[in-house]
Amino acid sequence: HGLALDGGPTAGWSPWSVHDDGVLLWVRLDRAGGERPTDLPVVPPRPGPGSAVDAVYTGVGTCEPQDVVANRLDPWHGAWLHPYSFVDLRVLGTPASGAAQDEDVLAVEVSFKVSGRLVVPVRAEFSAPEPRTVVMRITDGEGAGSVVETHATPLTAAGAPRPRTAVVEAVLAVSDRRGFAVARALAPLLRPAMRATAARLWRDDLRYAERRRQLRASGRFPG
Repeated sequence: HGLALDGGPTAGWSPWSVHDDGVLLWVRLDRAGGERPTDLPVVPPRPGPGSAVDAVYTGVGTCEPQDVVANRLDPWHGAWLHPYSFVDLRVLGTPASGAAQDEDVLAVEVSFKVSGRLVVPVRAEFSAPEPRTVVMRITDGEGAGSVVETHATPLTAAGAPRPRTAVVEAVLAVSDRRGFAVARALAPLLRPAMRATAARLWRDDLRYAERRRQLRASGRFPG
């Protein structure tokens, strides 16, 4: 609003530490978080600057961050919970099996539905660079190099009877097709559609996370 700030306290308040990574803006809430802060947020490797079309979705669920992370690290749910988006999902390797190239990576082969019977097969890897972040990276097929970052942030104190968690998901799409330069130029028009796609998936995924939290609270589910 035109207020000039120099980083010092003004009118009795102090500024918070922030970091702009080019896609997400991070605010460090040391006392509210109750955890040892890091100098910078844990941001996984992304496509090069200016090479991707990015969009950010934000949703809130009545669950804990662990429930969101569990959803993202459960690849088997994709084909049966989202049949309108995924088909022919096959898990290639898990950290427990040792079949994945990286022991901390979960590798899958899946086809994304485009329209009708038209699908696009890809290979993807899931990893968790920190406790409340899951990253999906397309390693082979259309859009190789594209990244989806899912960050789960608690909105209530630990142990709250009705916990709430914010899901912030950043999608960074790339392609080696020559026409992708046009897509980058049209990014402002594409972002609403990308957010709508993420919102459709998370309507189901937040129900998954909320149900998991309910079962755990009832004592019928371990964890």
